[in-house]
Amino acid sequence: MHAIEAALAAMDRVSDEDPVRVEYDGRAMGAALRYAMRMTACLTTLVPDASDALVLAVRAQHLGRFRLPRSSYLEGRVGYLSWRTEQARRHAALATEIIVGAGLSNELAQRVASIVQKKKRDQDPESQALEDCACLVFLEHELDDFAWPADGPRRNDEEFIPIVQKTWKKMSDAAHERALALPLSERARALVTKALGPGPA
Repeated sequence: MHAIEAALAAMDRVSDEDPVRVEYDGRAMGAALRYAMRMTACLTTLVPDASDALVLAVRAQHLGRFRLPRSSYLEGRVGYLSWRTEQARRHAALATEIIVGAGLSNELAQRVASIVQKKKRDQDPESQALEDCACLVFLEHELDDFAWPADGPRRNDEEFIPIVQKTWKKMSDAAHERALALPLSERARALVTKALGPGPA
């Protein structure tokens, strides 16, 4: 097995440990693995000639995320930001360990860690590509459940408009174009349309 494939397989084994089980592509797996697969599928469309570093980083975006639940930190924005920062550090550290363990260079591992932590995203096209994939996966696969959970309280659509707007601001022009072509539900598309407002996106 090629070293890159070995590293990806090792990441997938970690992701498949997620206790939340889901169906994807005809088989049961951890929810984190499904997320990783969706990220990779998005990258394949958005950046078909992606570097090895970006391919690995996209798969490691939420690597081992389920091991540190959000409930480990205080409620509210400060607690959320602290949790998210620690998660990014952990994702990068675990990815580095796996990549070096697969026989790949430390230089590649450090590059992957930098992309995963989205360092200098405004100056790094690969960090931006990772962000683009995360935003597109959210819009296509997670927006409906996030905004209108089947077992949650009824919410006003208007409260999710700022969330969609913030997501949109993080994305590149190429990702904007891709987002507008996503097969969104009728309700999600209406929400995105409201969030973008009149005029060009």
